[in-house]
Amino acid sequence: MSHGEVVHPGDPGKLVVSTKVKTLFSALMFIGGLLFIMGLVKDSQQAWHAYLVGFFVIFTFAMGGLFFTAIQHVVKAGWSASVRRICEAMASYLPLAAVGMLVFLLFGAGHVFEWLHADAVASDPLLQHKSGYLNAPFFWVRTILFFGIWVVFSKSLIGSSLKQDQTGDSQITHGVVTKAVIFVLLFAITYSFYSIDMMMAVSPHWFSTIFGVYTFGGMFQATMAVLLLIIFYLRKNGLLTGYVNENHMHDIGKFMFGFTVFWAYIAYSQFMLIWYANLPEETFWFIPRYEGAYSGVTLTLLLLRFIVPFLALLPRWAKRTPTHLAAVSILIIAMQVVDIYWLVYPSFKPDHSVLGVFDFGPLLFFAGLFLFGLTRFLSKNPVVAHKDPYIHESLKHEVIY
Repeated sequence: MSHGEVVHPGDPGKLVVSTKVKTLFSALMFIGGLLFIMGLVKDSQQAWHAYLVGFFVIFTFAMGGLFFTAIQHVVKAGWSASVRRICEAMASYLPLAAVGMLVFLLFGAGHVFEWLHADAVASDPLLQHKSGYLNAPFFWVRTILFFGIWVVFSKSLIGSSLKQDQTGDSQITHGVVTKAVIFVLLFAITYSFYSIDMMMAVSPHWFSTIFGVYTFGGMFQATMAVLLLIIFYLRKNGLLTGYVNENHMHDIGKFMFGFTVFWAYIAYSQFMLIWYANLPEETFWFIPRYEGAYSGVTLTLLLLRFIVPFLALLPRWAKRTPTHLAAVSILIIAMQVVDIYWLVYPSFKPDHSVLGVFDFGPLLFFAGLFLFGLTRFLSKNPVVAHKDPYIHESLKHEVIY
């Protein structure tokens, strides 16, 4: 709900990134890269599984930012105009993610996906049956196509927003709706198939018809957590004053709460249907995760990705208290890492859980790269799309329930 008259706060300013912060991000990338190289020397197969986990976790933040940006345009949301630029900054990482994906395709995919090896396919009737989809040329083509679509639309949506900062032309906002609608439709298809390719295809004998929905739920929940932490960081640095208040945080907190429930619902639905049918070609995937070496990880996800965030975000005050929201956001981001690990590693080592210090290398590297790109974007552009025609509605935004 919005009401009353407000004064436009004016130029929202740009983020000033200190040398100390830049050094921190560089250190993350250096340490992460070094750990990854050491992991390659020790066990190249495990190192590339760690690369996939670290890459995909950070990638979901960028894709979530782009999806949030697009969906706000589609529904012509007014409340989010003052926070949308932050999601655009998150999405600006996608070209860097494309480079990271290319490295994986060139050097790592063969260490992770058994169906890329002709001898493995030749000796496995099921892989032969799935070879029409799971084959190297088609895998390369669709991966490049997916990233091409995502990068083009991110450049277009972000570029239109930045152009409006200069011209103030309200027609840009109306014109971008069509692009956003097309992207959302393409996103539903491309992200689902990409999740299948990167996560489900690690165990090519298994299948789930709602796997893409499962990874989407986790992606959006974690994206809202990242968005909140960035907002708190910018506010601490004297930015967003007059643009973002507890009402905006409340709505983002509601998104985070809603997708906490959504993620749990999809996770339960996926498990329950397979458990009830009790077909060996489906249940084998869950055995190491629910009864074997990774059962503790499963319980951790249930407790810390659903039960604790659900209870912690349930009260109204919880969604309006920055310190409380920050703590829950950090927990959810950590559980996104655990979730992707849970999807990948049991297929790699089903008999015993593996996790060493080298496995954190790719995650640290891509986290540093993401933060470097994010802060660079916000240091070059205003932190708020202050000439968006919906900005006045955002400034007056108030949550009364």
